[in-house]
Amino acid sequence: MELDTVGRMLLVVGLVLAGLGVVVILGARLPLLGRLPGDISWRWSGGSFYFPIVTSIVLSIVLTLLFSLFRR
Repeated sequence: MELDTVGRMLLVVGLVLAGLGVVVILGARLPLLGRLPGDISWRWSGGSFYFPIVTSIVLSIVLTLLFSLFRR
C-alpha cells in the first residue's frame, strides 16, 4: 500500500470514530435513535429485553451508502 492510501484510510477511520463519539454523547437527545417502530422490547417482572433490529438495519444501510461514496 502506498503511504497516501494509508493516510486517507486513517483519516476516514478517525472521522467515523469521531462521528460515533458524537452519536454516543448526544444519543439520549436524538428522539428516534434506538426507538424505531419494529425494535423488539419485552418487559416482565424479573427484567427486560431490548433488541434494536430496525435501528440496526437503518444504520447498516446509511453506513453502506456512506462507505460506497467514500470508495469512489
